[in-house]
Amino acid sequence: MKQNDLNIYELKASIEQEIRHPYLAKFLPNPVISEDKLMFLSTVLNDSDLPIEKQKNYIVTTMLVQIALDTHELVTLNTDKEDNLSKKNRQLTVLAGDYYSGLYYFLLSKLEDLPMIRTLASAIKEINELKMRIYTQEFASMNQVMDGLKQVESLLIQRVAEFVNKPSMNDVAADWLLAMRLQTENNRYRDRENAPLLELLLKSRFVHQSGGQAMRTIEKFVHQHLLLVEESITQLPQRFEALKQYLQKHIYNSVYFNQHAVEEG
Repeated sequence: MKQNDLNIYELKASIEQEIRHPYLAKFLPNPVISEDKLMFLSTVLNDSDLPIEKQKNYIVTTMLVQIALDTHELVTLNTDKEDNLSKKNRQLTVLAGDYYSGLYYFLLSKLEDLPMIRTLASAIKEINELKMRIYTQEFASMNQVMDGLKQVESLLIQRVAEFVNKPSMNDVAADWLLAMRLQTENNRYRDRENAPLLELLLKSRFVHQSGGQAMRTIEKFVHQHLLLVEESITQLPQRFEALKQYLQKHIYNSVYFNQHAVEEG
């Protein structure tokens, strides 16, 4: 078995060090760094012939792009009743997203790695186009919305995998990351926190349901994609055993636990 030489917790610490900024930290919560995406990226790159330092650089820069995209998604809308603190937080969130994006260009420019810059820049363009189609409800069905969201969640990983000619993880990553995004949206909606996707779906022409019914619809999609992940990982070659164990552990400990908690609640 080929062990994964890249520890996702060390990678996460490296990213936290890169994005740390004292002024932003004073006013904004720390950005979420997805351990799932770190796991897929490290698995893909560890399967390549790239030197370990280059693998780490690719992972850190790709995650900076992801953090920049996620941060821009948190920007709230301007309202007439907005107080000064809300306005400041909104403006700082925009600046934070731009700052993280700038860090990615800075790191890759130091490496003079134009092919990877082109790869990530092209992926950013595709992701933003897909987000615009989702938010303007250009898709013709709920399944198409889900396919678009699946691409949004996994496109960076897919493009990096294709760049290093290791795309065998793409389907597993896409199904898993969509399921996790939907699960997160449901949990946030249940806790009365900001859940922009689910709130968008509630307003769409595809979902004429109450909040509870819409949550069950989302849970159905989560279940469908987790079944696909469980089926796919049984087919993984032995060298991906670390990823297989990671996904099985999280399916059991996190996802099913949450589902049972909902049923009991």
